[in-house]
Amino acid sequence: MENTNISIVVPLFNEEESLNELYSWIKRVMNENKFSFELILVDDGSSDKSWKVIESLAASDKCVKGLKFRRNYGKSAALFSGFAEASGDVVITMDADLQDSPEEIPEMYKMITEQDFDIVSGWKKERHDSFIKNNTSKIYNWAARRSTKIKLHDFNCGLKAYKNQVIKSIEVYGEMHRYIPVLAKEAGFVKIGEKVVKHQKRKFGTTKFGLERFTNGLLDLMTISFMSRFGKRPMHFFGTIGILMFFFGLLAAGYLGAHKLYMVYNNVPFGKVTDSPYFYLSMVMMVIGTLLFIAGFLGEMITRNSPIRNFYHIDKKLNVEDR
Repeated sequence: MENTNISIVVPLFNEEESLNELYSWIKRVMNENKFSFELILVDDGSSDKSWKVIESLAASDKCVKGLKFRRNYGKSAALFSGFAEASGDVVITMDADLQDSPEEIPEMYKMITEQDFDIVSGWKKERHDSFIKNNTSKIYNWAARRSTKIKLHDFNCGLKAYKNQVIKSIEVYGEMHRYIPVLAKEAGFVKIGEKVVKHQKRKFGTTKFGLERFTNGLLDLMTISFMSRFGKRPMHFFGTIGILMFFFGLLAAGYLGAHKLYMVYNNVPFGKVTDSPYFYLSMVMMVIGTLLFIAGFLGEMITRNSPIRNFYHIDKKLNVEDR
């Protein structure tokens, strides 16, 4: 069986107008560079005729594979399912809206195969997006660089290249598609490169970007930052804070008790310990500290198992073996 050089995974949602042009563009670039390839189109529950177009492409070219979700599950689930089917030495991800250029693929492929990068991320240095999207992306990318210590200018660029081993070693779930380089780094793939790529103007449809994507991106950044530091050892985070809170609460309660005994011993009138607001503050600290310690302990127990984070239902497949 011929070895596949490149697997191109394209998640899509309501992109019927662009799919034929995208396929022709990719096919031309692959043929010009004599690459053996597979194009995996993942229909994330589109409500238009995207799946009809994919069926037509798959019927005419066995290099085209199609996956269809029963409903919209999000880009992470689409990428994860596409990664499961990818067999190429190098795996390319790109968006279906024609804003990512297939002309960038040969150079990214060389960076993986000849320069031995684990990941090559695209950088849309000049963007054709709205003022709001451009500036929110700058803020988001600045925060991502500071918190993850990965020096990428454009974490959210859909055009990326990976060694096959990388995408088979990570689990993309929730909204973590923005942080695949972070997940890969945590898995031990630390050679991460960047390539300036051309950003095309949108030709069909409308952007899927909304303010909620920026908000979700920042929340996901907090999640991935926490998980990268304490995901494997939650007791180090919750247990440490819990012990400190319990200790300071115990010291406060002990001080109040000792002060009460001192006043009684010296026959100095003194009210009940429970009349002091500091008594209740110390009790609250001890209770919260205990709860945090228990949370860390339970977290340690949970991490010993592998919960299923990716839940999606593939409705149909084309040119893909059932597994």
